[in-house]
Amino acid sequence: MFAKGKEFLDMYSKVEHFTKELMDENTKLQNQINELMSRRERALSEGTQSNEEGDLARRIEKLKQDKQDILNRYRHVEDENKDFMQRYMEIELENNNLANLYVASYQLHSTLELGEVLEIITEIIINLIGAHTFVILMFNDKHHDLEPVKAEGVPLDAVPSFKMGDGTVGGVAQSRETYYRDSYDRNAPIDFAHPLVCIPLMIKDDVIGVIAVYHLLTQKERLVKVDYDLFSLLAAHAATAIFSAKLYGDSVRKQATIKGFLDLLTH
Repeated sequence: MFAKGKEFLDMYSKVEHFTKELMDENTKLQNQINELMSRRERALSEGTQSNEEGDLARRIEKLKQDKQDILNRYRHVEDENKDFMQRYMEIELENNNLANLYVASYQLHSTLELGEVLEIITEIIINLIGAHTFVILMFNDKHHDLEPVKAEGVPLDAVPSFKMGDGTVGGVAQSRETYYRDSYDRNAPIDFAHPLVCIPLMIKDDVIGVIAVYHLLTQKERLVKVDYDLFSLLAAHAATAIFSAKLYGDSVRKQATIKGFLDLLTH
């Protein structure tokens, strides 16, 4: 990604250099036109033969045409220049967001407390992706459904559970494929079964949960390409962090249970 950004920057520099050459050539042609115009005026004032006057007039017209061609090329290059700059800025923004996500991923893996992991995931979704309303659901092995464990923008107890295959959320968990809705209406009521974005959280081939996004922040009108990349990276890091935290929590509880049982036996 950084190499791609450098490539566009190099292309932008070349276009900028070519633009300068065109402008220098245009200046030279303008100077030649001015000089020929002066010679023509002198020839007319001195009564020089009409043949020379006609020759000067033709050369002036030819230089004017050359100048117009250069100006047309300049406008074309200028448009390309703007396009390169816009694409470079988009890649630069994408690089920054991906770099921020990698930094945030270190935070994700810096704790084994499930509550802290969920809070970090929440901050990443809000700050990097710009989501306002979303839910993190985890797969419950006992009930074989997806249960909400963290909600933003809506009360947690208002979010229903989903069986595998139920609605878009359950369908994503079953198919293991990310879902993106084509259209987005920020004024539409929340339908928990049909989110704007739904991403499976997977460890190898096993789904441990999903992230469902329903509304974006006010200043964010729509999802862009970089958001899809962020979602993919977030899903991978979030799944690993949540899975590790759950394993750690289970081991701590089992250790406490065994210790309590041994204490009963020895006392």
